[in-house]
Amino acid sequence: MKPYSESCDQNRQYILDILRIELAGRKHLLEIGSGTGQHAVYFAPEFPHLVWQTSDVPACHAGINAWLEERAVANALSPLTLDVRKDTWPDGPYDAVFSANTVHIMSWPEVENLFTGIGAILEAGGVFCLYGPFNYNGCYTSDSNERFDQWLKARDPLSGVRDFEALQEQAGKAGLVLRKDYEMPANNRTLVWSKSS
Repeated sequence: MKPYSESCDQNRQYILDILRIELAGRKHLLEIGSGTGQHAVYFAPEFPHLVWQTSDVPACHAGINAWLEERAVANALSPLTLDVRKDTWPDGPYDAVFSANTVHIMSWPEVENLFTGIGAILEAGGVFCLYGPFNYNGCYTSDSNERFDQWLKARDPLSGVRDFEALQEQAGKAGLVLRKDYEMPANNRTLVWSKSS
């Protein structure tokens, strides 16, 4: 039985609308934290010019492969093993990276590793698209995000909704420049950075 995440389906059309803009002309994308594989099988067919490389920790691979095999998406590849806690990253370069609903379940050192790794594998002019809930100026953007943050920290004290400014600092260290901050439904955002050089 394939794994299923309701959150993957909730805002996927809105995310796709953003990706249509940001992935135009891109050829090689790495998805970090592919999870169930639902995003890959929904998005990849919309970009037939693009090779969509899934990745996650080994425990998620069977579920991702189940979705890929069922949908038979020609340009979506079986997952690579990628754990941001470790230094081994896939060989780049990629001209696009996508990740959804990941940084709030990571510890902060893992978030730092995420940006460092992306900075290393993303080619000049490439983009990193990050979807999820974020705080601004240390403040929640909604009551629901505050409740979600409390739930995350009760489950894992090292996780939590991240501050945009802290992410922006890490992006700068990795050679990434903010390209766009898209407002999304349900108090989420899609942040897009580009590799400066």
